[in-house]
Amino acid sequence: MSFLIRVQLPDRPGMLGAVATALGKVGADILSLDVVERAPGMAIDDLVVELPSGRLPDVLITAAESIDGVVVDAVRPYAGVLDTHRELELVEEVAAAPEKGLEVFTEGVPKIIRSGWAVVISRNGEGLHRLAGSMAAPETRTVHLPWLPLERATILDSDEDWVPPTWQELGTELAATPLGSPERVLLVGRPGGPMFRAAEVARLAHLAGIVSVVLED
Repeated sequence: MSFLIRVQLPDRPGMLGAVATALGKVGADILSLDVVERAPGMAIDDLVVELPSGRLPDVLITAAESIDGVVVDAVRPYAGVLDTHRELELVEEVAAAPEKGLEVFTEGVPKIIRSGWAVVISRNGEGLHRLAGSMAAPETRTVHLPWLPLERATILDSDEDWVPPTWQELGTELAATPLGSPERVLLVGRPGGPMFRAAEVARLAHLAGIVSVVLED
């Protein structure tokens, strides 16, 4: 089974290799690596690993944190390794089929930023409208989004009153970005975490900005 493990580690030569070696000792096969964020003296990386059948994900935490200075932010099941799209590929897909570009974009976003789901919501005089949703998007719909209109990409507080109870029960981390207009937004959820980092939200905003231009052409 595949798992996404997010680690914080000192940003110095050899640290990532040490983590990889420790994971390998418990039978974990590293399938992919993404740099999430860099800060002075620290790095945050996402590793997708495959564990042998019967091994519990707790061994990933124990192995990674056996390296001095390494902290595991979160471990969760991950099913998108073989279907990962990068930004350029997704933009090309949207441009190739603009009549269904919004649906293509919404389905592709979780594979890029490794969220659980994504939805596009707009607001007009008649209220909120769900324009598109990824396959795993929850059926529960919000009736009030106090942060709309949204001027810039942001991390949302998942404990606020507008968040459906089912999302809160799953510990869903949330982020949103305008999609061509402050009244139309892309909302993404990551059940069980880890929390969205500033670099991920910036990446989401950049992608949404490009796609909104493509959809308007």
